[in-house]
Amino acid sequence: MVETIYFGGGTPSLLNRYELNQILNCIIENYQVIQDPEITLEANPDDLTEDYLRSLADSRINRLSIGIQSFRDEDLKLMNRAHTAEMAKNTLSLAKNLFQNISIDLIYGIPISDRSKWHSNVDIALEYEIPHISSYALTVEPKTALYTFIKKGLIPEPEDSAAEEQFHLMIELLNQAGYIHYELSNFGKPGYFSKNNSAYWQGKSYMGIGPSAHSFSGKERSWNVRNNNLYIKALNEGRLPAEREELSKTDRFNEMIMTGLRTIWGVSLEQVREQFGALYETHLIRQSETYIKEQLLYIENGKLLVTKKGKFLSDGIASHLFKLNLE
Repeated sequence: MVETIYFGGGTPSLLNRYELNQILNCIIENYQVIQDPEITLEANPDDLTEDYLRSLADSRINRLSIGIQSFRDEDLKLMNRAHTAEMAKNTLSLAKNLFQNISIDLIYGIPISDRSKWHSNVDIALEYEIPHISSYALTVEPKTALYTFIKKGLIPEPEDSAAEEQFHLMIELLNQAGYIHYELSNFGKPGYFSKNNSAYWQGKSYMGIGPSAHSFSGKERSWNVRNNNLYIKALNEGRLPAEREELSKTDRFNEMIMTGLRTIWGVSLEQVREQFGALYETHLIRQSETYIKEQLLYIENGKLLVTKKGKFLSDGIASHLFKLNLE
């Protein structure tokens, strides 16, 4: 049963309303879809003109995920974004009049930012009363303008301490504003958690369509070829252009730990025992002992959870919990 449909990057905003509805009609005709699925389109402010937003509002799209990144022009220029802060604000004002369910992305840990500037960024986001905010630490990718600036010494490298400070400030501000920090990088008002992303974190199966899209069946992961021409050629020849990987029992255990610790739902010890056996449960509890003593993890109602102190470190903690190969 299809519960969510997500038009993600590349650039799905290249599709017009007719093309989006064509795809959605095809899905509805060929799969069992729940009555009111969450249907998200991902876009950047420079793609969301007033006319395009109105056309989306007339389509089946019922959720927008907008890549704001920052409300400061200095940050946007550094990250080589095509839009300006003013464009971001105008887009949100227009979108709010047409959509109830909107998510925005913000980036913290930018080298030229600081606590005060980040505080201002979050405050501006809160002014728009957007029901969902995703926020990620800046990562410096090779062959980008930012990477070149850092290599040349034009700007400093991102500092983990500054990113951590901004992370905790964001949690404080968003909690005060009524958001629930339901996943490491995601905050939602009650009733506005991303159903699509929550399905990933809870280990549900999903199917990816299009070049480079990934799929997951519970025990197998697959990914389509990235090249558009090769993808289309294979489909025309009746072939699905995808590589596949069978996940071992330990792989699936590790993924449960990694995703579960990032969420407010944590990792169910009972579920670990039922799916993987007592040996895995015992391993998890023993590996967790040090982090529990350091008040980075805790167990409550049979679930292993990350403390407020441990949230920023959750991915690193998880990697130590699944480090051993039990097979």
